Amino acid sequence: MKIFIIFGTRPEVIKLFPVIRELRKYKNVSVKICATAQHREMLDQFLKFFNIEPDYDLNIMEKNQTPSYVASQVFLKLEPILRKEKPDYIVIEGDTTTVAASALCAFYNKIKVAHVEAGLRTYDKWQPFPEEINRRVVTTVADLHFAPTKRAKENLLKEGVDEKKIYVTGNPVVDSLLYIANLDFNSFDFDLKKLNLSLESDTKKLILVTAHRRENFGEPLKNICYSLKTITEIYKDKIWIVYPVHLNPNVWESVHEILSGIENIKLIPPVDYFSLIYLLKNSYFVMTDSGGIQEEAPSFGKPVLVLRDVTERPEGIEAGVAKLVGTQKERIVNEAIKLIEDEKEYNKMAKAINPYGDGKAGERIARILASTSGVEIGF
Repeated sequence: MKIFIIFGTRPEVIKLFPVIRELRKYKNVSVKICATAQHREMLDQFLKFFNIEPDYDLNIMEKNQTPSYVASQVFLKLEPILRKEKPDYIVIEGDTTTVAASALCAFYNKIKVAHVEAGLRTYDKWQPFPEEINRRVVTTVADLHFAPTKRAKENLLKEGVDEKKIYVTGNPVVDSLLYIANLDFNSFDFDLKKLNLSLESDTKKLILVTAHRRENFGEPLKNICYSLKTITEIYKDKIWIVYPVHLNPNVWESVHEILSGIENIKLIPPVDYFSLIYLLKNSYFVMTDSGGIQEEAPSFGKPVLVLRDVTERPEGIEAGVAKLVGTQKERIVNEAIKLIEDEKEYNKMAKAINPYGDGKAGERIARILASTSGVEIGF
């Protein structure tokens, strides 16, 4: 059985690593890997960390690239590879433009598609953009849907997907998170050591911030930054903020224009995943417009303030581990104040149960994929 795994960004490889690791345990399964490099630097950091060497690297990233550019390059460069390899399945994860274009390219070449993290929805095509439409496109052509939660499965059923093709597996991001969290942090030379960013010695509470979504470019991102500035002014002696800033000029320039030079705000370059987990473990709470970190932070009991108006991960909101706060300054500041001042409010979120999985999603996905070959599969 031939499995062809495609990813383009750091979150994709983080979530596909457990699947790759488990699939390689099967004797009768051949695994090949293709990186589109939709994001180059951040992808390479993680490939190196986990010693994953792609069989193919499309190397498509360009400065200020658009979704249309990414999609066109994936189509042009991926199709000849798929025709050469003729895999039984491509495996893709999530909702990037790499994922949508790869799914369509496989469909055009009559190759089956397995979609990890299927069924996430906001039902607003502009939020997140372009991810909401990307994942809906994948759903229409996928042959296997690996839903992280029951809610995601329900979304797929409402859209007419055959229940026999849907499997609730948990999210493999939890697998990767637990794997990394169990490593000896002191034995690795990770980004934060190079930045000389000492966390244990600081008596202030650390707030971790990640904000880079396309729909927040412009005024929403500026509102977020002014909110952070206000919070640090109110609690100058109590908190500090670490903000790994995305390299996209729309993010980098706005953030540095507003937040550079503030004593208790550390603006740092994007960090490797190991460093991100280290920051998560040492944080008090998280403020983010990202998707994956909404699933990762609850594994460490860290409350999440989601800097968006909608989320495709409502399970976290319902479980009480996360709260939607939007991008308006007053609301963001007030919700942050609650977590800093009100211990009861903080504990209510910090002690809620993580709804995203038990760390065995990769194992389940690999087993299901291997079983579709129709032949006896052994280790």
